[in-house]
Amino acid sequence: MSAVFQQPTARAALALAILTTAAFPADALEDRGLAIAREADRRDTGFKDQTAELTMHLRNRHGEESIRQIRLRVLETPSDGDKSLVVFDHPGDVKGTALLTFSHKVGSDDQWLFLPSLKRVKRIASDNKSGPFMGSEFAYEDLTSQEVEKYRYKYLREEALGGLSCHVLERIPVDPKSGYSRQVVWIDTAEYRILKADFFDRKSELMKTLTLDTYQQYEGRFWRAARMKMVNHQNGKETLLVFRNYRFRNGLSEGDFDRASLERIR
Repeated sequence: MSAVFQQPTARAALALAILTTAAFPADALEDRGLAIAREADRRDTGFKDQTAELTMHLRNRHGEESIRQIRLRVLETPSDGDKSLVVFDHPGDVKGTALLTFSHKVGSDDQWLFLPSLKRVKRIASDNKSGPFMGSEFAYEDLTSQEVEKYRYKYLREEALGGLSCHVLERIPVDPKSGYSRQVVWIDTAEYRILKADFFDRKSELMKTLTLDTYQQYEGRFWRAARMKMVNHQNGKETLLVFRNYRFRNGLSEGDFDRASLERIR
Protein backbone atom coordinates (compact mmCIF):
# COMPACT_ATOMS: atom_id res chain seq x y z
CA MET A 1 0.00 0.00 0.00
CA SER A 2 1.63 3.21 -1.11
CA ALA A 3 2.05 6.40 0.89
CA VAL A 4 -0.78 8.91 0.69
CA PHE A 5 -0.16 11.93 -1.53
CA GLN A 6 -1.50 15.06 0.08
CA GLN A 7 -3.28 17.19 -2.51
CA PRO A 8 -2.29 20.88 -2.63
CA THR A 9 -4.59 23.65 -1.46
CA ALA A 10 -6.79 25.30 -4.09
CA ARG A 11 -4.53 28.35 -4.21
CA ALA A 12 -1.40 26.26 -4.63
CA ALA A 13 -3.07 24.09 -7.25
CA LEU A 14 -4.06 27.14 -9.28
CA ALA A 15 -0.53 28.50 -9.15
CA LEU A 16 0.82 25.14 -10.24
CA ALA A 17 -1.61 24.85 -13.14
CA ILE A 18 -0.56 28.12 -14.77
CA LEU A 19 3.10 27.17 -14.87
CA THR A 20 4.50 25.32 -17.87
CA THR A 21 6.69 22.27 -17.41
CA ALA A 22 9.60 24.33 -18.71
CA ALA A 23 9.50 26.25 -15.44
CA PHE A 24 10.31 23.12 -13.45
CA PRO A 25 13.76 21.62 -12.99
CA ALA A 26 14.04 17.94 -13.93
CA ASP A 27 13.88 16.70 -10.35
CA ALA A 28 10.67 18.68 -9.72
CA LEU A 29 9.04 17.06 -12.77
CA GLU A 30 10.08 13.64 -11.48
CA ASP A 31 8.67 14.43 -8.03
CA ARG A 32 5.39 15.62 -9.55
CA GLY A 33 5.10 12.51 -11.69
CA LEU A 34 5.73 10.28 -8.69
CA ALA A 35 3.18 12.20 -6.60
CA ILE A 36 0.49 11.68 -9.25
CA ALA A 37 1.28 7.97 -9.48
CA ARG A 38 1.04 7.66 -5.69
CA GLU A 39 -2.30 9.45 -5.61
CA ALA A 40 -3.71 7.14 -8.30
CA ASP A 41 -2.51 4.16 -6.26
CA ARG A 42 -3.97 5.56 -3.03
CA ARG A 43 -7.40 5.96 -4.59
CA ASP A 44 -7.47 2.27 -5.59
CA THR A 45 -6.28 0.91 -2.25
CA GLY A 46 -8.64 -1.01 0.03
CA PHE A 47 -10.74 -3.15 -2.34
CA LYS A 48 -9.57 -6.35 -0.52
CA ASP A 49 -10.37 -8.69 -3.42
CA GLN A 50 -12.28 -8.73 -6.68
CA THR A 51 -13.60 -11.14 -9.28
CA ALA A 52 -14.76 -10.53 -12.84
CA GLU A 53 -15.59 -12.30 -16.08
CA LEU A 54 -14.23 -11.17 -19.41
CA THR A 55 -14.21 -11.89 -23.10
CA MET A 56 -10.93 -11.71 -24.98
CA HIS A 57 -11.18 -10.78 -28.68
CA LEU A 58 -8.03 -11.55 -30.70
CA ARG A 59 -7.85 -9.83 -34.10
CA ASN A 60 -5.10 -10.25 -36.68
CA ARG A 61 -4.02 -7.68 -39.26
CA HIS A 62 -6.67 -8.99 -41.69
CA GLY A 63 -9.51 -8.45 -39.21
CA GLU A 64 -10.04 -12.14 -38.49
CA GLU A 65 -11.18 -12.71 -34.93
CA SER A 66 -11.13 -15.44 -32.32
CA ILE A 67 -12.85 -15.21 -28.93
CA ARG A 68 -12.00 -16.60 -25.50
CA GLN A 69 -13.94 -16.57 -22.24
CA ILE A 70 -11.98 -15.92 -19.03
CA ARG A 71 -12.45 -15.64 -15.27
CA LEU A 72 -10.38 -13.30 -13.12
CA ARG A 73 -9.63 -13.20 -9.40
CA VAL A 74 -7.50 -10.59 -7.65
CA LEU A 75 -6.33 -10.45 -4.03
CA GLU A 76 -5.00 -7.22 -2.57
CA THR A 77 -1.85 -7.71 -0.50
CA PRO A 78 -1.21 -4.61 1.64
CA SER A 79 2.50 -5.29 2.20
CA ASP A 80 3.30 -6.23 -1.41
CA GLY A 81 1.85 -6.30 -4.92
CA ASP A 82 -1.50 -7.90 -5.73
CA LYS A 83 -2.00 -11.58 -6.50
CA SER A 84 -4.14 -12.59 -9.48
CA LEU A 85 -5.49 -15.72 -11.13
CA VAL A 86 -6.66 -15.80 -14.76
CA VAL A 87 -8.57 -18.92 -15.90
CA PHE A 88 -9.68 -19.74 -19.46
CA ASP A 89 -13.12 -21.39 -19.80
CA HIS A 90 -13.65 -21.39 -23.59
CA PRO A 91 -12.90 -22.57 -26.26
CA GLY A 92 -12.03 -26.19 -25.53
CA ASP A 93 -8.43 -26.02 -26.71
CA VAL A 94 -7.54 -23.53 -23.95
CA LYS A 95 -10.12 -24.54 -21.31
CA GLY A 96 -8.50 -24.89 -17.90
CA THR A 97 -5.36 -22.95 -18.81
CA ALA A 98 -4.55 -20.66 -15.90
CA LEU A 99 -2.02 -17.95 -15.05
CA LEU A 100 -1.12 -17.26 -11.42
CA THR A 101 0.72 -14.00 -10.72
CA PHE A 102 2.37 -12.73 -7.54
CA SER A 103 3.23 -9.08 -8.17
CA HIS A 104 5.95 -7.48 -6.08
CA LYS A 105 6.71 -3.86 -5.32
CA VAL A 106 10.43 -4.57 -5.47
CA GLY A 107 12.12 -7.29 -7.51
CA SER A 108 10.85 -9.63 -10.23
CA ASP A 109 7.24 -10.77 -10.20
CA ASP A 110 6.45 -14.49 -9.92
CA GLN A 111 4.22 -16.09 -12.55
CA TRP A 112 3.15 -19.67 -13.18
CA LEU A 113 1.18 -21.04 -16.15
CA PHE A 114 -0.88 -24.22 -15.78
CA LEU A 115 -1.26 -26.16 -19.03
CA PRO A 116 -4.04 -28.77 -18.68
CA SER A 117 -2.99 -30.65 -21.82
CA LEU A 118 0.38 -31.36 -20.18
CA LYS A 119 -1.03 -31.46 -16.63
CA ARG A 120 1.87 -29.45 -15.35
CA VAL A 121 2.70 -26.00 -14.00
CA LYS A 122 5.30 -23.99 -15.90
CA ARG A 123 7.13 -21.11 -14.25
CA ILE A 124 7.46 -18.01 -16.45
CA ALA A 125 11.12 -16.98 -16.44
CA SER A 126 11.98 -13.31 -16.01
CA ASP A 127 13.56 -13.29 -19.47
CA ASN A 128 10.25 -14.39 -21.03
CA LYS A 129 7.87 -11.91 -19.37
CA SER A 130 7.99 -9.56 -22.35
CA GLY A 131 6.53 -12.33 -24.53
CA PRO A 132 2.86 -12.48 -25.59
CA PHE A 133 0.35 -14.07 -23.23
CA MET A 134 -1.69 -16.82 -24.91
CA GLY A 135 -1.33 -15.29 -28.38
CA SER A 136 -2.67 -11.90 -27.28
CA GLU A 137 -1.05 -8.46 -27.57
CA PHE A 138 -0.74 -8.35 -23.78
CA ALA A 139 2.67 -9.41 -22.50
CA TYR A 140 3.03 -11.40 -19.30
CA GLU A 141 4.40 -8.28 -17.62
CA ASP A 142 1.26 -6.33 -18.59
CA LEU A 143 -0.80 -8.70 -16.42
CA THR A 144 0.94 -7.87 -13.15
CA SER A 145 -0.35 -5.14 -10.84
CA GLN A 146 1.17 -1.78 -11.73
CA GLU A 147 2.87 -1.01 -8.44
CA VAL A 148 4.27 2.51 -8.03
CA GLU A 149 7.72 1.16 -7.18
CA LYS A 150 8.05 -0.59 -10.55
CA TYR A 151 8.80 2.68 -12.39
CA ARG A 152 10.66 5.97 -12.38
CA TYR A 153 8.38 8.87 -13.28
CA LYS A 154 8.47 12.22 -15.03
CA TYR A 155 5.61 14.68 -15.46
CA LEU A 156 5.35 15.69 -19.14
CA ARG A 157 2.30 17.92 -19.55
CA GLU A 158 -1.43 18.33 -19.07
CA GLU A 159 -3.71 17.82 -22.08
CA ALA A 160 -7.22 16.78 -23.01
CA LEU A 161 -8.11 13.24 -24.06
CA GLY A 162 -11.65 12.26 -24.94
CA GLY A 163 -12.94 15.49 -23.46
CA LEU A 164 -11.19 14.90 -20.13
CA SER A 165 -8.24 16.81 -18.73
CA CYS A 166 -5.29 14.46 -18.18
CA HIS A 167 -1.92 14.36 -16.53
CA VAL A 168 0.57 12.89 -19.01
CA LEU A 169 3.44 11.01 -17.36
CA GLU A 170 6.46 9.17 -18.61
CA ARG A 171 7.31 6.07 -16.63
CA ILE A 172 10.44 3.99 -17.07
CA PRO A 173 10.48 0.38 -15.84
CA VAL A 174 12.97 -0.32 -13.08
CA ASP A 175 13.28 -3.97 -14.14
CA PRO A 176 16.13 -4.24 -16.69
CA LYS A 177 14.39 -7.30 -18.20
CA SER A 178 11.23 -5.38 -19.08
CA GLY A 179 10.28 -5.48 -22.73
CA TYR A 180 9.70 -1.72 -22.63
CA SER A 181 12.20 1.13 -22.58
CA ARG A 182 9.49 3.54 -21.41
CA GLN A 183 5.76 4.17 -21.28
CA VAL A 184 3.68 7.35 -21.65
CA VAL A 185 0.48 7.30 -19.60
CA TRP A 186 -2.62 9.55 -19.63
CA ILE A 187 -4.32 9.81 -16.20
CA ASP A 188 -7.46 11.92 -15.85
CA THR A 189 -7.08 14.78 -13.41
CA ALA A 190 -10.48 14.30 -11.73
CA GLU A 191 -10.53 10.62 -10.82
CA TYR A 192 -6.92 9.53 -11.49
CA ARG A 193 -7.91 6.73 -13.89
CA ILE A 194 -5.56 5.54 -16.63
CA LEU A 195 -7.21 6.28 -19.98
CA LYS A 196 -4.34 5.52 -22.34
CA ALA A 197 -0.79 4.19 -22.34
CA ASP A 198 1.82 4.10 -25.11
CA PHE A 199 4.46 1.37 -24.82
CA PHE A 200 7.89 1.81 -26.42
CA ASP A 201 10.10 -1.19 -27.18
CA ARG A 202 13.74 -1.57 -26.20
CA LYS A 203 14.75 0.43 -29.29
CA SER A 204 12.52 3.29 -28.04
CA GLU A 205 10.10 2.82 -30.96
CA LEU A 206 6.35 2.93 -30.37
CA MET A 207 5.20 -0.66 -30.04
CA LYS A 208 1.70 -0.76 -28.55
CA THR A 209 -1.11 1.49 -27.34
CA LEU A 210 -3.54 0.54 -24.60
CA THR A 211 -6.85 2.39 -24.26
CA LEU A 212 -9.30 1.97 -21.37
CA ASP A 213 -12.89 3.20 -21.48
CA THR A 214 -16.46 2.70 -20.26
CA TYR A 215 -15.41 3.13 -16.65
CA GLN A 216 -17.86 2.40 -13.85
CA GLN A 217 -17.49 3.13 -10.16
CA TYR A 218 -18.02 0.39 -7.58
CA GLU A 219 -18.69 0.70 -3.86
CA GLY A 220 -18.66 4.46 -4.29
CA ARG A 221 -14.89 4.50 -4.75
CA PHE A 222 -13.22 1.99 -7.08
CA TRP A 223 -13.20 2.69 -10.81
CA ARG A 224 -12.95 -0.20 -13.28
CA ALA A 225 -12.89 -0.08 -17.07
CA ALA A 226 -15.33 -2.29 -18.95
CA ARG A 227 -13.11 -2.26 -22.06
CA MET A 228 -9.35 -2.44 -22.57
CA LYS A 229 -7.89 -2.52 -26.07
CA MET A 230 -4.25 -3.16 -26.84
CA VAL A 231 -3.16 -2.31 -30.39
CA ASN A 232 0.24 -3.47 -31.64
CA HIS A 233 1.51 -0.93 -34.16
CA GLN A 234 4.35 -3.16 -35.29
CA ASN A 235 2.43 -6.31 -36.27
CA GLY A 236 -1.04 -4.90 -36.96
CA LYS A 237 -2.76 -7.11 -34.35
CA GLU A 238 -5.00 -6.09 -31.48
CA THR A 239 -6.61 -7.59 -28.40
CA LEU A 240 -9.84 -6.33 -26.85
CA LEU A 241 -10.84 -7.29 -23.31
CA VAL A 242 -14.48 -6.75 -22.33
CA PHE A 243 -15.15 -7.05 -18.59
CA ARG A 244 -18.43 -7.80 -16.80
CA ASN A 245 -19.75 -8.80 -13.38
CA TYR A 246 -17.14 -7.10 -11.24
CA ARG A 247 -17.59 -8.15 -7.61
CA PHE A 248 -15.64 -7.00 -4.57
CA ARG A 249 -14.95 -8.35 -1.07
CA ASN A 250 -15.69 -11.99 -1.95
CA GLY A 251 -13.79 -13.41 1.02
CA LEU A 252 -10.87 -14.69 -1.06
CA SER A 253 -7.75 -15.71 0.85
CA GLU A 254 -4.10 -16.58 0.24
CA GLY A 255 -5.17 -20.22 -0.15
CA ASP A 256 -7.05 -19.31 -3.34
CA PHE A 257 -3.80 -18.09 -4.88
CA ASP A 258 -1.20 -20.80 -4.33
CA ARG A 259 0.45 -23.07 -6.89
CA ALA A 260 -1.58 -26.06 -5.73
CA SER A 261 -4.77 -24.16 -6.60
CA LEU A 262 -3.74 -24.14 -10.26
CA GLU A 263 -4.21 -27.89 -10.55
CA ARG A 264 -7.61 -27.68 -8.87
CA ILE A 265 -9.03 -25.31 -11.49
CA ARG A 266 -12.52 -26.23 -12.68
